[in-house]
Amino acid sequence: MANVNKTPGKARRAEVAGGGFAGLTAAIALRQNGWDVRLHEKSSELRAFGAGIYLWHNGLRVLEGLGALDEVLQGSHTPPTYETWMHNKSVSKETFNGLPWRIMTRSHLHDALVNRARALGVDISVNSEAVAADPEGRLTLQTGEVLEADLIVGADGVASKVRDSIGFKQDRWISKDGLIRLIVPRKKKELGHGEWDNTIDMWNFWPRVQRILYSPCNENELYLGLMAPAADPRGSSVPIDLEVWVEMFPFLEPCLVEAAKLKTARYDKYETTKLDSWTRGKVALVGDAAHAMCPALAQGAGCAMVNAFSLSQDLEAGSSVEDALVAWEKRIRPITDRCQALSGDYAANRSLSKGNMFTPAALEAARYDPLRRVFSWPQ
Repeated sequence: MANVNKTPGKARRAEVAGGGFAGLTAAIALRQNGWDVRLHEKSSELRAFGAGIYLWHNGLRVLEGLGALDEVLQGSHTPPTYETWMHNKSVSKETFNGLPWRIMTRSHLHDALVNRARALGVDISVNSEAVAADPEGRLTLQTGEVLEADLIVGADGVASKVRDSIGFKQDRWISKDGLIRLIVPRKKKELGHGEWDNTIDMWNFWPRVQRILYSPCNENELYLGLMAPAADPRGSSVPIDLEVWVEMFPFLEPCLVEAAKLKTARYDKYETTKLDSWTRGKVALVGDAAHAMCPALAQGAGCAMVNAFSLSQDLEAGSSVEDALVAWEKRIRPITDRCQALSGDYAANRSLSKGNMFTPAALEAARYDPLRRVFSWPQ
């Protein structure tokens, strides 16, 4: 078992609800600091849901701190530019002043985190759903079993039972647009001439509102995000309506034909959750349980991982768990709050369609270095 910092005396114990990116990050970081950690996943196996994912400098630094970066870099992709099109004409190309970023499949990232958790000895329990918690440090499972711990981490998603059982005050809202997220073969040869290694954010506002975020994950896999208003029955239908998408984006037909074959595709509206607090006693909420956000700035996973990683840092400060959680939220939450608000504004106004919208404010969360606890990249 490597890279576990043992401290004298009895190890503190953490129960983590949820085996997604935030839960795995919290479990690994705590385990590296000498905690006994048990992670509960309600499904029968640990696996990723969804299609592709962007990680920026902040998330990549978390992976470095967890010892999982090298595995993630192999099999992922950094495009030469982030290009924006309007009505199939290029309007901007952004390189973010060299700020590191990476695109990958969600399963690739998830597998790397699971591998690291197992290597460190995190106790992983599948078919184990957390249904309630209390601020005194007790976690109740669906079996009725009650577990006591020094720390409870609620990383059980936007419909968090840990959060709702305690009664955190929350505001939730859903946007007018949504996404169909898919992984398909890249089909570079069939696409023909073009800069198909770039991310290309393709917008159309006429004759209907449709957007495709074209994101290469590696040499073989392409992440497609197909955006349409929820009020558009054809644009939001799954499996995708091939005719309506090819009509607007004919040059992507080889990839869209593959997308139409995916019968398990989902249309998800953007959902935002904002809480009055992320902590209560010995309970901390991370990821979508605490701060689900619109995907406009591609920071949902990045902020979740930064916050989950930072949790272990503040718990090492020597104060009580309760005091450490309060200090953690006070320190790290403002970055996420600003990112969540701007991402929601961008989504509501479809601002990314203008091009050159990754401003210093939009990249604030991406520039944060959680290992050094500073903003470490020039604007």
